[in-house]
Amino acid sequence: MRCTIFTNPFLKILSFIILQTLPLITQTKMLTLPLKSQVIPSGYLPRPPNKLRFHHNVSLTVSITVGTPPQNVSLVIDTGSELSWLHCNNTTNRVSPDPFFNPNFSSSYKPVPCSSTTCTTRTRDFPIPASCDSNNLCHATLSYADFSSSEGNLAFDTFGFGGSDNPGIVFGCMESSISTNSDGDANATGLMGMNLGSLSFVSQLKIPKFSYCISGSDFSGILLLGGSNFSWTGSLNYTPLVQISTPLPYFDRAAYTVRLMEIRVSNKSLNLSESVLVPDHTGAGQTMFDLGTQFTFLLGPVYSALKEEFLNQTNSTLRVLDDQNFAFEVGMDLCFRVPLNQSKLPEIPSVSLVFDGAEMRVSGEQLLYRVPGRVVGNDSVYCFTFGNSDLLGVESFIIGHHQQQNMWMEFDLVKSRIGLAHVRCDLVSQKVLGLG
Repeated sequence: MRCTIFTNPFLKILSFIILQTLPLITQTKMLTLPLKSQVIPSGYLPRPPNKLRFHHNVSLTVSITVGTPPQNVSLVIDTGSELSWLHCNNTTNRVSPDPFFNPNFSSSYKPVPCSSTTCTTRTRDFPIPASCDSNNLCHATLSYADFSSSEGNLAFDTFGFGGSDNPGIVFGCMESSISTNSDGDANATGLMGMNLGSLSFVSQLKIPKFSYCISGSDFSGILLLGGSNFSWTGSLNYTPLVQISTPLPYFDRAAYTVRLMEIRVSNKSLNLSESVLVPDHTGAGQTMFDLGTQFTFLLGPVYSALKEEFLNQTNSTLRVLDDQNFAFEVGMDLCFRVPLNQSKLPEIPSVSLVFDGAEMRVSGEQLLYRVPGRVVGNDSVYCFTFGNSDLLGVESFIIGHHQQQNMWMEFDLVKSRIGLAHVRCDLVSQKVLGLG
């Protein structure tokens, strides 16, 4: 995924809680880590060139500690990235305040030599191959599609959360060349990579399963690392992960890929050929879940069919924004005008994504997103929360976390499957907090 432009760089941060029962973590009770809201300027978080970069993006963050003695850091959670990394500042003689980590003040910090198997073998899935710097240390590069980049060394250090210290975690200690700007202060120290790559956070900790639930009402949620057996989450429907052994140019083998079989608007199935929903011989067309992306993006022909049917079913209830020069987040070009004095959106049809064995139904306010600061006459502007991947130069179906609101999402890495259940995530959070 790649691309970006836009206006207000404000990022809302969902409150998250980490609960754990991990092989490398000895705590048995459910533990919580409070999160905070923050503003992150656009361009502050370098990502590989296949990652989208948005100004109007909601990011999910978790607060942990790194180093000995521990330094507080805040990390954006991303199931679409492998390498966890921190903005590092080793030029001062004191522990750096957020959003930086100072390796000089960590006795457990250890750079990764470029001759080690960690550098030569375990970085094989990096979009940009690791290299050797002048000090014979393993060097990593994170780059945007616009060719801006951040570079640094891979290193080992102790990651702590929930009262547990986990030594020897590999991460990127990246030199920060992008500072805060007039749009706001950035407090996120880096990113927590959660995909299937060998150096992702879940892979290094040998986490067999993780789950999360994102509320659509109060910007709260929970993230569980390890198994859970909560009967009140409802019965999960599972869809298998799609995995291939042969490298293909447009297929991300470390992503959480599933098979998209059908899309419905209300109860009407879109007239789509099976071939447009499966990857082609180059790997283009895979369907992936990505917490690092806010909205959902579909390949051009599929998006056009969804857009046409949604318009057909809402032509008497929604007023289309007649501005061909406006597209929210570049790829979201279906927008509507809603009177400023209208307190409630009209009733609109649901959109269902049907997978092999499971279904995700998106309805109500999840389908329309109010564009911050955009007013036309006496109307606010709301955009359809499905966008066109083609406008972004993306060769994938990407299911962002906005569409995953009020869904219990379970990633079973042992059985290679994803479980889904429709729940009230605000109520789930309350129940879990009560248990804690």
